[in-house]
Amino acid sequence: MATSATQDHISVNRSGKGAAPGASDSSLPLVEETHRVAPQDARRLSKLFFERLSVLEEGTAEYQYARNTLIEMNLSLVRYVARRFRSRGQEMEDILQVGTIGLIKAIDRFDVLLENEFTTFAIPYITGEIKRFFRDTTWSVHVPRRLQELRVDLARAREELEERGIPEPSVADYAAHLELGEDEVIEGLVACNGYDAGSIDRPIEAGGGDKQQTGLVADLIGDEDPALALAEDLQALKPHLAQLDDRERTLLELRFGAEMTQSEIGKELGLSQMHVSRLLSGAYATLRSRLLAET
Repeated sequence: MATSATQDHISVNRSGKGAAPGASDSSLPLVEETHRVAPQDARRLSKLFFERLSVLEEGTAEYQYARNTLIEMNLSLVRYVARRFRSRGQEMEDILQVGTIGLIKAIDRFDVLLENEFTTFAIPYITGEIKRFFRDTTWSVHVPRRLQELRVDLARAREELEERGIPEPSVADYAAHLELGEDEVIEGLVACNGYDAGSIDRPIEAGGGDKQQTGLVADLIGDEDPALALAEDLQALKPHLAQLDDRERTLLELRFGAEMTQSEIGKELGLSQMHVSRLLSGAYATLRSRLLAET
């Protein structure tokens, strides 16, 4: 008999009353509000449903009723396992959905003849499915599985080393603790950077009790300064400019320093615009050839 906490939600089929919809000869209880079935009742009822499921033909209405009821009654196992992963930064709803897949796999593969406790059988399936979800979908950058597993070992090693009084373990500390080569530890530490990626559009908050948005991470990312390339070019030109004659240097100074046009330079120096153009072209060619000779 069910306990008083759940008796109101379970009715045993007798003479066809309370049978599962579409089942002509059901010997299963009709479980209403399966989410309110107590764990101890869920274990007892699960055994009954598994025994019946093993002899039912797959695809029949009674088979589907038994299987669906088993899933719903044992969702508490999924919630129990999912709580272990609530600090992983993923939505609990997603974790519960993945854990439910593990529960369904356990139900489909459970053999009641082996007389194992279903809870003991199902929890590894649920846990494995959730861990696979984190391993395969939460890495921002895809890395080999061995490095994904090494990340877990490094995290555990850090906790153990901190307990021993080493707050910031070195590569050598990790290597000695895990009995690995330092190169492998370095590779694992680098791979850890691919686990989580933050958006460059996330706000930067000021310290202190009252956090205020002061900008975005993107604002801190440097960009190429075009003036830097110009400064490098000028430094490369300096020794070659010194080798030009006075008139060529004057022309370049008026053209680029004073930003005068060729007509204005011609009036300033008493030369025609055509003559100024030829002189500037000659100076450009001289500087270009000397710079190319350097490179």
